[in-house]
Amino acid sequence: MEATAVVLVADVGKSRCRVELRSGGEIIGTADQHGFPGVHLDDGARTAFDLLLDTVSMLPPGLPISTLTGIGAAVAGVEASVENSRELARLLSKSFSVPAAVLSDATAAQLGALQGASGTILIVGTGAVAFRFDDAGTLHRADGWGPLLGDRGSGRWIGQRGLQAVLQAHDGGPATSLLAAAGALVESPEMLPAWLAGSDNQARTMARFAPLVLHAAEAGDAVARGIVDEACGILTRTVVQAAGEASAAERRVALLGGVVGSAFFAGLLRNSLASAGIEVVAPLGDGLDGAALAATRRGLLQERYIHRDGTNWPD
Repeated sequence: MEATAVVLVADVGKSRCRVELRSGGEIIGTADQHGFPGVHLDDGARTAFDLLLDTVSMLPPGLPISTLTGIGAAVAGVEASVENSRELARLLSKSFSVPAAVLSDATAAQLGALQGASGTILIVGTGAVAFRFDDAGTLHRADGWGPLLGDRGSGRWIGQRGLQAVLQAHDGGPATSLLAAAGALVESPEMLPAWLAGSDNQARTMARFAPLVLHAAEAGDAVARGIVDEACGILTRTVVQAAGEASAAERRVALLGGVVGSAFFAGLLRNSLASAGIEVVAPLGDGLDGAALAATRRGLLQERYIHRDGTNWPD
């Protein structure tokens, strides 16, 4: 597309909705607010659409919205409902009179990190998932099954293990500095169960303790270091499962997510991956970059996982 093309890109996640207006690759306006449960739920397409419109209305005034040429939206829950995802694309296209592309947040992250090429990403945030697209454009996924059945090694997993260690130490189990660190959350360990039960998002609440576990591990706490080392081992196995029969040249992974923003944790994870023959490469972009790529280019390797509005728009 021309360098002056104006595209609207969005990352509509469970905790946050972000939109950017981009002109020729330059970000000229941003807005963000709360997220939503997912497009796969009843009336999810309409809920996501209304949230997007409301967030767009929060963009700074005077931006060239009227010259929009395309929309790319990375949305939570896409993989669970093709029908709702296509409906969201149709709603966006009709509202803005431009082509619209809707894709999962993980697909958008892979697109952005590897700029449309095949390969693997590992996202380690509140949850954890490995996504690989092979040279045929087929998706290979490992984990990402949520806090009750999966997301092992994630920020939630690390935080939960840390909180369990706090209560074990309180009961006379292995001593750990995490017991004192929990004071940042509650006045006494006995209050932890009620504190967690009162949360409207228990996975995200437990993930709040993960940075304190990482800090304690880096400071030499043996219990915390054991948790972190186990997380790295689990995440390495997740990447190996997603890599499957990939060739040696394809056994590379880009790391994304808030937890790998810790240089300490990222270094340990990189070493663990290297021991399994997996090379870590720097991501070239993020999920919003992936959404922009979906909005501006057709025929991508990942095309079958991108839901478009269905109109025969000119390329």
